Amino acid sequence: MCGIAGWINLKEDISKNRDVIINMTNTLKKRGPDDEGHYLSKNALLGHRRLIVVDPSGGAQPMSKSMNAKKFIIVYNGELYNTEDLRQELKDLGYHFDSYSDTEVLLTTYIHWGKDCVKHINGIYAFAIWNEDKKELFMARDPLGVKPLFYTIKNNSLIFGSEIKTLLAHPFVEPIIDRQGLTEVFALGPARALGSGVFKGIREVPPANYLIYTRDGAKLVEYWKPRCRVHNEDVDTTAEHVKFLLSDAIKRQLVADVPVCSLLSGGLDSSAISAVAASEFKKQGKILNTYSIDYKDNDKYFKANSFEPTPDRVWALKMSKFINSNHHSIINDNNELADALYDSVIAGDLPAMADIDSSFYLFFREIRKKNTVVLSGECADEIFGGYPWYRREEDINANTFPWSKSINSRKEILSPDLKKLDLEGYLNSQYQDTLKQVPHLDGESKSEYRMRELFYLNIKWFMITLLTRKDRMSMANSLEARVPFADYRLVEYAFNIPSEIKFYKGREKGLLRKALKGILPDEILERKKSPYPKTHNPEYTKNVQKQMRKIMKDKTSPLLDLIDQKAVKKLVDTGGSSFKAPWFGQLMRGPQLLAYLIEVNTWLKEYKIKIEF
Repeated sequence: MCGIAGWINLKEDISKNRDVIINMTNTLKKRGPDDEGHYLSKNALLGHRRLIVVDPSGGAQPMSKSMNAKKFIIVYNGELYNTEDLRQELKDLGYHFDSYSDTEVLLTTYIHWGKDCVKHINGIYAFAIWNEDKKELFMARDPLGVKPLFYTIKNNSLIFGSEIKTLLAHPFVEPIIDRQGLTEVFALGPARALGSGVFKGIREVPPANYLIYTRDGAKLVEYWKPRCRVHNEDVDTTAEHVKFLLSDAIKRQLVADVPVCSLLSGGLDSSAISAVAASEFKKQGKILNTYSIDYKDNDKYFKANSFEPTPDRVWALKMSKFINSNHHSIINDNNELADALYDSVIAGDLPAMADIDSSFYLFFREIRKKNTVVLSGECADEIFGGYPWYRREEDINANTFPWSKSINSRKEILSPDLKKLDLEGYLNSQYQDTLKQVPHLDGESKSEYRMRELFYLNIKWFMITLLTRKDRMSMANSLEARVPFADYRLVEYAFNIPSEIKFYKGREKGLLRKALKGILPDEILERKKSPYPKTHNPEYTKNVQKQMRKIMKDKTSPLLDLIDQKAVKKLVDTGGSSFKAPWFGQLMRGPQLLAYLIEVNTWLKEYKIKIEF
């Protein structure tokens, strides 16, 4: 996994601006600590930072390859999971290879199929290929958006990079946020509209899109979306099909020349991945390392509720014993958790999911000490129906994103000027625009029609928020995170499974539980879903209260111009309990909202953001 950067100008000679591409590439050192490379020509400057996972000697980038006197150069962030299948197919077509890296396979795939290369590859990726002969840039992002790719078009230039900070290192790009950006932060945050970079003028290639940049300008094309198909398989056949697709995705994602581990909470998703991975490791005479997270003294303060029925620790240990993994329980200190809010903002370039982000940052920092690749269970809930909003009538019938129902409460903490922002209208327009894109089958029942909408909304919105979090916090620690449930083959197949099968026996993820029979012990299969653990220690609340009071006393704090200080003071004094609804999702309440405001202030201050209101 790596970081990429580039500057394309088709009208001027930019070849002497080596310092610019070096500065841009340097922002990606943590994404790629092992190597650095640059390509300079009259109209294209490309940069790459490398995290070595496969082929240490043969995978250096930027990588170039010539065919029929035409030169192609690639910078690539990601992993292909069908590398060997493609390599053999291309060899049969007459191509040869100088390395065993997936980078050369990807570049050759583009040389042969052009823009249709995305129809042949399976993996997580964001890449750019420069055609030196045609003076054309091709950029693409994986179907589910596991890997990021930001860009802006300014002063006859297309400027791109793996992170927003990469673009901000270019002299043409300023850190500005306007009314649109503020609306996103306070109406959608920590989510973002698809394709938005929040900063003025900065965009992101949406998942499942490619972009072609020529003298005629930029053209953005969606190359994949879940397609509707009639599902004719019975429950048993469907379960076997899911079992095969998931097992195949996990096995493909174990390939690496560096240490690979997995996250293990003792929940259904991480247990499935860990079980299959441990079995594959055993065949090779190896023992899988697994990791779980908890917080100091959480056992003293944990209180069960409908969202968090049980703590993870005991279940993780049970599962580790079952698969015979070498298990590590990482305990986060609550004060360090609060302090790491700063690190999580810098890692993600935007305010995000508060202490969930900072906990991942600390968690991955520990994992990286002994590993380079980690497998994680994101996306199972989105595609198999694990969240409460798939089963709760009030959420099913809600005319908005079920994880963003606090829009009226959000306005209460904003300044008089920001209260004028049309948060409700913006949120509703994003929701309605997405519904228009949902594919349907003729003759769907009313309930099945709505379920397909909910699954599509989760795939296109909630899933990408979690995948973005996972990418930024892992890569900030030079750790590659892979997500087998985000294999597009599994996503598309699950999208067409009828609800009565998906919720087999009336259970959340009922079908997935059936599919994993024989892979997992019954007590794990029957365990009720419990979300990613958060701290319940009042020490954390006291820390974020202290940070917020300090922010509010500092008249130079940029946050003060954006909030209703009286309302936020009440929020601070009550430890966040005065804000009744979750800010986002299920668990972003109270202390997490205070942490989000701390992140907003940190972001505005550290990035020296100019506000255009």
